[in-house]
Amino acid sequence: MRGRALALVVAAWPLAVLAGHGDMPVIATQPMSFASSTPTEAQFLAGNAGTPATIGGELLTPVTAARLPVVVLVHGETGLAPNVRHWAEALNGMGLGVFLLDSFNGRGISETSTDLARLSHAAALVDAYRVLGLLAAHPRIDGRRIAVMGFSKGGWAALYASARRFQRLHGPKGAEFAAHLAFYPPCSTTYREDDQVHPRPIRVVHGTADDWHSIAPCRQYVTRLKRAGADAAMIELNGARHFFDLPDLAPSLRLPGVQRMSCLAEERANGVVNRATGRSPTREDCVRLGVTIGHDARAYEEALRRVKETLVAALGGG
Repeated sequence: MRGRALALVVAAWPLAVLAGHGDMPVIATQPMSFASSTPTEAQFLAGNAGTPATIGGELLTPVTAARLPVVVLVHGETGLAPNVRHWAEALNGMGLGVFLLDSFNGRGISETSTDLARLSHAAALVDAYRVLGLLAAHPRIDGRRIAVMGFSKGGWAALYASARRFQRLHGPKGAEFAAHLAFYPPCSTTYREDDQVHPRPIRVVHGTADDWHSIAPCRQYVTRLKRAGADAAMIELNGARHFFDLPDLAPSLRLPGVQRMSCLAEERANGVVNRATGRSPTREDCVRLGVTIGHDARAYEEALRRVKETLVAALGGG
């Protein structure tokens, strides 16, 4: 079971039949592709685009004549896992449009959980910015009501998409996300000016028992954001592990091959360094193996309640 566990997690479930059931609205699907880029962390921080890439995704919208608010879903290290598609269905059920961003397929990647170096967090953020620009010009979408919601590595993108510096370097002109929801993101690196964000709600949803991306650095970051005047809040889920929102997962499952960062880093004049050593965060210093994941129904229900609360306030509807 342990040897096959990661494969089971990363397997992308097929889309539900698009013919509403119960209170679920009828959903239209539109495959889309767009030009993006694949920067390294250093290129991203310097404002450089990196290698060109063509990325895809799916726009899932309730069938209506009205212009819709949309939530961009940014997956994590395991790709478009079942939890992301589960959230897409939940958000569609609220009457919201959803864009399922796929940052892996166009780059020939299936997962980055067993090799963090396959793709930088920054690439997912660049993709999210490109989607924002694409959707803001879409005739069926209300460009003022586009939120971003990300998971793990994608949670990093959803969280730091609010940074004014990153918007200035890589974001689309005249468009910004209306809300940022980051599920169990890594917050272990402090960046220059990362507490200077736009005045939209930022919510970090994190389990206290997460050993893939520790909650402690996120607490510290949100504290800094609030001190700087941001509309930021931690939603702490007591005892919840990474992937608490992945349906049908056991309460506790060990994945020995997953890489996780174990040191704190910060951006200095010479780039991002290990805060403890002042040197580049090397694999030997900072990468450890093995995490425990697990579904938690109570944590998921609390997260769903808080997500609805945030999105209704930011986007309207409900």
